[in-house]
Amino acid sequence: MSSFKDMRIVDNFYQTSSFFPMPTVLISTLAEDGSTSIGSYSLCFPYYIAGKGYYAMLLECRNSSNTAQNILRTGKCALNFLEDDRADFKETVRLGFPGETSAEKMKNCKFQLEDGLACADGTARPKVISKAFQVFECTWDDSLENGYEDKARIGQLEGVEPPYKDFNGITSKFGCHFILKVEKILMKEKYWNTIINGVKAKGFPKVPVDYGYRDSTNFWYTKFTKPIAEKIPAGKEADLGSVMYAANRVDDVVKFSEDACETLVKVPRVFLKLVLQGCVDWAKENNCTLITAKEMQIINDKRKAEKGKK
Repeated sequence: MSSFKDMRIVDNFYQTSSFFPMPTVLISTLAEDGSTSIGSYSLCFPYYIAGKGYYAMLLECRNSSNTAQNILRTGKCALNFLEDDRADFKETVRLGFPGETSAEKMKNCKFQLEDGLACADGTARPKVISKAFQVFECTWDDSLENGYEDKARIGQLEGVEPPYKDFNGITSKFGCHFILKVEKILMKEKYWNTIINGVKAKGFPKVPVDYGYRDSTNFWYTKFTKPIAEKIPAGKEADLGSVMYAANRVDDVVKFSEDACETLVKVPRVFLKLVLQGCVDWAKENNCTLITAKEMQIINDKRKAEKGKK
């Protein structure tokens, strides 16, 4: 006999039929009068993370929401991430409750706003929340699946009739999906330093995790606790011999010394070839035929500097 019960799957299954940890994101958009409007969302996740010409997030929301309508009209938004604070989360829940216009919702907003960085080109963009520890300034890629065909329909609460898009634009009677190109990642200095100079538990932002509406009364979330580091299991690291074997077969001209390969034993094997190819590309750009530990340090410093600029 199974130790599990069969749970009925219903609408909003991620919160009504299961326990699913999610981020808390305050999304700022531009209202029709050019002012910034803020809505709270949890169904916002990384989408394109590597191998594309850009990086992107996926947002799922009601197609009648102020946020969806503003993105359909302007294509611009900012994803604001706040730290764990009970008063801030109370305001987050208020901003996430449907039924109010942007003006009504923002009338008594407790968050201070400021300009982001992506607006430096003169493009009108929503402001960002000053208190956020990080912000993703984004632009909707409406070229995918001809998303530009979907237009804003203010006040259409009874739902949108088909046809629907599959993954980008108005996707159902009440739903929208947006693939959001990440233009800028803004981060407060303390956490920028944590990523650039080495991650330690004390350097993590206090990020809350929410579980959405569990009933008609409460919105549930967990307070932040100190993150715990767990070492990679023994045996998962590549042995030096296998790294050297792979390294010296990447290219006919560029070779790797033993001490260079020692710096790569902690690279997961699935990514080893990609990392090695990056080193070879650097070597060819710099007329280097033998990569030693010295060159590996230069390559790592270059990557670190490039990461710091983004």
